[in-house]
Amino acid sequence: MKIKDILHFLEELAPLSYQESYDNSGLITGDPEQEFIKGLICLDATENVLEEAIQLGCNLIISHHPVLFHAIKQITNRTPTERILKKAIKHDITIYAMHTNLDNVHHGVNAAFSEKLQLQNTKILKEKKQLLKKIITFTPIEHADNVRNALFDAGGGHIGKYDSCSYNTEGKGSFRASNEAHPYVGKIGELHFENEIRIEMIFPAFKEQTMISALMSSHPYEEVAYDIYQLDNSHSLVGSGMIGELKNEMSETFCLNYIKEKMQLQLLQHSKLLNKTIKKVALCGGSGAFLIPEAVRQQADIFITGEIGYHDFLTYSDDILLVAIGHYESEIAIKHYLYQKLIKNFSNFASSKTEATSIFYLK
Repeated sequence: MKIKDILHFLEELAPLSYQESYDNSGLITGDPEQEFIKGLICLDATENVLEEAIQLGCNLIISHHPVLFHAIKQITNRTPTERILKKAIKHDITIYAMHTNLDNVHHGVNAAFSEKLQLQNTKILKEKKQLLKKIITFTPIEHADNVRNALFDAGGGHIGKYDSCSYNTEGKGSFRASNEAHPYVGKIGELHFENEIRIEMIFPAFKEQTMISALMSSHPYEEVAYDIYQLDNSHSLVGSGMIGELKNEMSETFCLNYIKEKMQLQLLQHSKLLNKTIKKVALCGGSGAFLIPEAVRQQADIFITGEIGYHDFLTYSDDILLVAIGHYESEIAIKHYLYQKLIKNFSNFASSKTEATSIFYLK
């Protein structure tokens, strides 16, 4: 198995197109064509983590935060980032980051956070727009099922909790084949009318080439007519933060202690108590203070994130109970999430753990 096979799986799990514009998720350094030996999962690819990878014989590190975040002009021993990159290259270690793309998928960082708190009825707190497209094509009636299913298999037709979604209308198409054509139906030089099905379906924008390939390989016509439109719709499964409900209402004090217990915290920061019960919970792993207004708008009783600024505490203290538990503490569950995904989806993986990292390797 090559490293690129693992990276392909990770990019299906959290497409790189879902990362924020400022981010640097994806391949940081290394050769994905290398044969995979052993991998290590961590929150940050620090010097200690890199040294552990070398000692264990790992040639792949999967980290949440990208070690290379800002542009650099030198690779020396002057900074930790330069030393990490230099040593990783020297030891043929591939470093791959899954940062805001993993934050923004519905089953990623915030899902792991929500699961720790045992939230129910969860959904994305602030959905992203312009990540969806629509494809429209026209096919002979007898081929409609084949084309439609090929597009479904390629990733089309998902709307929220439903799949295989499409709209189909019958009509009559016309065309005339030139002398150079090899028509599936009709005769060269004669105007032909064909009973067709117009198939429409939504798909994630990053799957456009996959959808076109599926259409071309399943459609009987020599020249396939299709339209693709950019949509402004919100994507219900991609966005920032998460909102859900506790199984039972709690007092504010009980809820704060509940958070400490579930997240294994020694302490946390919170705004003043509002003497309200807590049922609806909004959260965001990492630096999620930018979502406080959205949590207030959706009438959450509490908003939990990694870090909150002084002025945010002051501004919103009358509107919602705010809780900051630490950046690391709010995201550490993602390490175990990735670990379980890899072990489950690659049957020839074995695994082990250390305090800071999880290791996976071929059996």
